[in-house]
Amino acid sequence: MKAYIFPGQGAQFPGMGKDLNEKSNLAKELFERANEILGFKITEIMFNGTSEELKQTNVTQPAVFLHSVILAKTIVNFKPDMVAGHSLGEFSALVANGSLSFEDGLKLVSKRALAMQKACEINPSTMAAVLNLEDKIVEEICASINGIVVAANYNCPGQLVISGAYDAVELACEKMREAGAKRALILPVGGGFHSPMMEPAREELAKAIEETIFLNPICPVYQNVTAQAVTNPDTIKQNLIIQLTAPVKWTQSIQQMISDGATSFTEVGPGKVLVGLVNKINKDIETISA
Repeated sequence: MKAYIFPGQGAQFPGMGKDLNEKSNLAKELFERANEILGFKITEIMFNGTSEELKQTNVTQPAVFLHSVILAKTIVNFKPDMVAGHSLGEFSALVANGSLSFEDGLKLVSKRALAMQKACEINPSTMAAVLNLEDKIVEEICASINGIVVAANYNCPGQLVISGAYDAVELACEKMREAGAKRALILPVGGGFHSPMMEPAREELAKAIEETIFLNPICPVYQNVTAQAVTNPDTIKQNLIIQLTAPVKWTQSIQQMISDGATSFTEVGPGKVLVGLVNKINKDIETISA
């Protein structure tokens, strides 16, 4: 069974999507449509902009989404048996499996980016990567700290990202190193994503998600919040609303997809981060970069 996986924020790079735009008329049409929907020429920044320009809040998330979704639409015989996306990538996955239209997906992603930026301004926060420490120990240390800090991204065994208020994350990092973590490093991110610090963004995005039509998908999506196969549009909606303040259960999602019959994973979008994580979760499974 073929699984298709979609990357999140951080996968962007200068020139992304340019080759797609030049090779495919469908891609060209969709990029033009995206410019209209967003109200500015995101393609100019994607194709010709600098790394710094690509990091702008209103650009990064839509750019990664567009690269992934348009690439998926140009793949010959694109017939996924299951899909999943890492954080932002879940929106790409939901367009790929037919739950969301291209237009609605892009509008939600744009709203998500701006809502997250606002939440970062309201609640200054951060994230940190913890390497070579058991998930259980990371969770216990987070729970022991007086302040908001939680396990946010279960990326692969031995690689967990924590998220929350600055002081709490810094203190947690100290304790993780004392407990034997190979590394516990603050990440250069805009805020504490996938933690309670994103509650203002969750509330704002929830309204937009509730008002959006979700359709019956062509295949299950393994959502970050549950790491389980979901096909019910109402359940997909609810999980998507919770996603901003809940952890990304990536390790658990990949393990469940393999358990449910996935024999190959194709990463669709910029970069190869996810196939790298899949290889660390299960070194025997086939991985492909689209």
